[in-house]
Amino acid sequence: MTSLAEAFTRLPEAERIQRLDELSDEAYVELLHDWEFWARTNQKLPPGRWTTWLILAGRGYGKTRTGAEVVREWVKTNRFVNLIGPTADDARDIMIEGESGILAICPKHERPKYQPSKRRLVWPNGATSLIFTADEPERLRGKQHCKFWGDEVAAWRYAESWDQARLGLRLGDNPQAVVTTTPKPTKLVKELMADPSTHVTRGTTYENRDNLAPAFLSEVITKYEGTRLGRQELNAEVLEDNPNALWTRANIDEHRIASDKLPALTRIVVPIDPAVTSNEDSDETGIVPVGRDAQHPPHFYVLDDLSLIATPAGWARRAITAYHDLKADRIVGEVNNGGDMVESTLRNVDENISYIAVHASRAKITRAEPIAALYEQGRVHHVGSYPKLEDQMCEWDPTLGELSPDRMDSLVWGITELADLTGTGIQSWMRDKARKAKGRKEPIA
Repeated sequence: MTSLAEAFTRLPEAERIQRLDELSDEAYVELLHDWEFWARTNQKLPPGRWTTWLILAGRGYGKTRTGAEVVREWVKTNRFVNLIGPTADDARDIMIEGESGILAICPKHERPKYQPSKRRLVWPNGATSLIFTADEPERLRGKQHCKFWGDEVAAWRYAESWDQARLGLRLGDNPQAVVTTTPKPTKLVKELMADPSTHVTRGTTYENRDNLAPAFLSEVITKYEGTRLGRQELNAEVLEDNPNALWTRANIDEHRIASDKLPALTRIVVPIDPAVTSNEDSDETGIVPVGRDAQHPPHFYVLDDLSLIATPAGWARRAITAYHDLKADRIVGEVNNGGDMVESTLRNVDENISYIAVHASRAKITRAEPIAALYEQGRVHHVGSYPKLEDQMCEWDPTLGELSPDRMDSLVWGITELADLTGTGIQSWMRDKARKAKGRKEPIA
């Protein structure tokens, strides 16, 4: 899987210098942008008939560069080669303006004109790349593509975005898509892998180590190598859920609903699990609004994931904006870390909010288990997809004594506030589960 560039580095130094010295300035610049020279074998367009090229690769493999180079090649012979990112920010900051994005990898004479207000790239030869976000599946409805690049589909909030994009892949003689993503076991990733029209390429971080900064290798590989997360993020393995986790992706997927299926809600809360600091290495402040309906027993609905790294004023503004937008009943603040600061910060933004403080007096697993039980009963529904939240839920291993993640903590606080855990059958369900685990027939008091 070596590239021509890697082969070139193995030549004697004197020969390398001589060959480079023989190049004109124009040829030297051209070589810098010659993907055929720099690409490893598994980064080049695969031969044969396929509709989707799915690249499942670890951090630092070169997924973004590969996707950008494929677009650069496709626009030479196709009028519409469109881009779809997980969010608008991702499309702009990674696919277009990123270090390995389209604007960076194209030589000047090939570089497209970026028109952000019109959400498009216009290429020198007249080809156009429309820019979409998976957060807005309706914008993809009816749009047509000769080809498209979909980035990080494992992080797409709505699976419908893929359906709409795929339905629009009908222009030209050979409609195709390249998909670059971290290998997470989401329903969409699994479906793509199983599709006979998909060509799957796997790649690891280690394949590109010659082009990665030593600090990246030291920090990331040292931290994750040999761990379960490292198998996913470095070795690009598609792992099933952690067997010790309280939640499973299959259960979340089974009870997930679209926004147009959301029933009338009787209560909505905006729970906050605040971080102590707000620098780039800080934990996130978890903000996961949830609601409940009028059924008996009630069902619960995860309405959004607004978690972020921010100053107290920043997370307070986001939580209060959600409080008003969703017409929520109250904000729930976990005060173990922030104490009275949480309420005072919120009231500095809006003194009229309804607020309640909660204190973690019980172990995290004790708080989380009744909520996981509601999921197993089919009474919690995610309205859309929340990849980062769901990753935390399905990866957190309570047996390791790890701190529970911020997004998951916010979810637990929110549903706990909405649920009458003494009147929903949860306690009897947990007693029955404990009895079965011990192989006992008599009920546990």
